[in-house]
Amino acid sequence: MEIPLFPLSSVLFPGGRIPLQIFEQRYLDLVRGCMKEDSGFGMAWIAKGAEVAHPGVGQPNLGEYGCYARIVDWDSLPNGLLGITIEGNERFTLSGARAESNQLVMGEVSMEPLREPEPMREDWDSMLAVLRSLEQHPHVQKLGIRPDHNDAWQVGYALAQLLPVDERIKYHLLRLDDIEDFMGQMDHILNELGGVEDD
Repeated sequence: MEIPLFPLSSVLFPGGRIPLQIFEQRYLDLVRGCMKEDSGFGMAWIAKGAEVAHPGVGQPNLGEYGCYARIVDWDSLPNGLLGITIEGNERFTLSGARAESNQLVMGEVSMEPLREPEPMREDWDSMLAVLRSLEQHPHVQKLGIRPDHNDAWQVGYALAQLLPVDERIKYHLLRLDDIEDFMGQMDHILNELGGVEDD
């Protein structure tokens, strides 16, 4: 299926939320259409290239994986721009892309079903504790991210979305299909951020 894409240098995870400022006409039109049709668009990670279109500059190099986004909030910002908050839903695989006359990128994607819940385990409790701490931050509360603390995928995705980790690492995490692998790598990332050596 073909969906409109929003190339971004940030990675969006299922259940994650990202605030965006919209100022390019192609994306103003995209947002307007999505709100009118109650539809979404694909968040595609820019592996190389620019977020903003420039005359004579080719399309950015997009990652093979992305996340379908829906608009959950919008507002006019003090600077006059349109602000929206998007939430991640299904992951998708991108097989091809083309640019329309207004430079909006359309992608040919294969959508993947939402994850089946995976129960949390005792040895992942430390990660849940970090997430609970992050959820107390005013910025996170404003975003309204509310993962199910009993579902390891939701806990892991929320942590991956919120932690200050390089976007290339986040993109790698988005590709993972095994919860053991995902949570193991998240635990390693948390240890690195906290200056703790793995056993």
